Amino acid sequence: MELRSKWYDKKIELLIVFTVYFDADTEDELEIRTLSESLYLRADWQWAQNQGTTVTHGWRPESGFLKYRWEGYDEAMLLYMLGLGSPTHPLPKESYAAWASTYKWEHNYGQEYIYAGPLFTHQLSHIWIDFRGIQDSFMQEKGIDYFENSRRATYAQQQYAIINPLKFKDYGPHCWGITASEGPGPETIKIDGIERQFFDYVGRGIPYGPDDGTLAPWALVASLPFAPEIVLPALNHCIHQAEMTKFNSYGFKASFNPTHPGNSGNPYGWWVSPWHYGLNQGPIILMIENYRSGFLWRLMKRCPHLGIGLGRAGFSGGWLSHTAKAKTQDDSNSTT
Repeated sequence: MELRSKWYDKKIELLIVFTVYFDADTEDELEIRTLSESLYLRADWQWAQNQGTTVTHGWRPESGFLKYRWEGYDEAMLLYMLGLGSPTHPLPKESYAAWASTYKWEHNYGQEYIYAGPLFTHQLSHIWIDFRGIQDSFMQEKGIDYFENSRRATYAQQQYAIINPLKFKDYGPHCWGITASEGPGPETIKIDGIERQFFDYVGRGIPYGPDDGTLAPWALVASLPFAPEIVLPALNHCIHQAEMTKFNSYGFKASFNPTHPGNSGNPYGWWVSPWHYGLNQGPIILMIENYRSGFLWRLMKRCPHLGIGLGRAGFSGGWLSHTAKAKTQDDSNSTT
């Protein structure tokens, strides 16, 4: 299978990380950098548009391109930056403008921000890109940056849980975190006289749902850099009150639902996912480190492809200005 048939695999972001993290002057790390760069340069981003302006979700050998496209505010921000920054088959600037044109600016639970229901959509690109102080044309018009946008989305989640419009058990200022996650369904159960519909894995979100009382602790941690003042108390609740780490050795389980009674013999007294997912554990580790030291953000600022992609998308200001200035000085010094 050609590489381009799997261009859409989100793990392409790891190729870029490898090129800047493994920077030692050794044979092994040189090979990692060389292979990672080679794979990234082979990705045909223009082909991935399938003659459209935005990027398709993917391609299958058996059936061709998927019918969906990366449109509306979501985790594809990083995807577009990598596509725009490619020196071989870059996305045209118009593709980012087309994607951003599908944003929905809304007022929800006391916050104005770009709408995206599941909390993870406000987090995943931020693992790799420090959006503090840099803006594209959309954010320049709104007077904020994407980091502030995610902070507002985090506060909207907490406020939704405080108001608790569907009256789920335990929702409150320290018990929230609604995102795409596994759940106790599919089934319908009458609980305290109310018929509750529960889902399996689904993209839960606010304010429009779906919401069946299922919460994801990992989504709390991934918002730590945005709003530690409300995330840390919520994590304390998950650990000490909800006891989400008591009966397992690998940290938080994927999700839990205090409203659902769970299976017979469950030590919690409510439903708790039996699983741990690497897709959840990764953001936990990386966003804790960004909160502590900004390590991932500093690392990715050294990636020239990402800087080029941000520039072609119209981002300016903040650390991008400092990076451009430093590069100009380096170029000047190299010619004298």
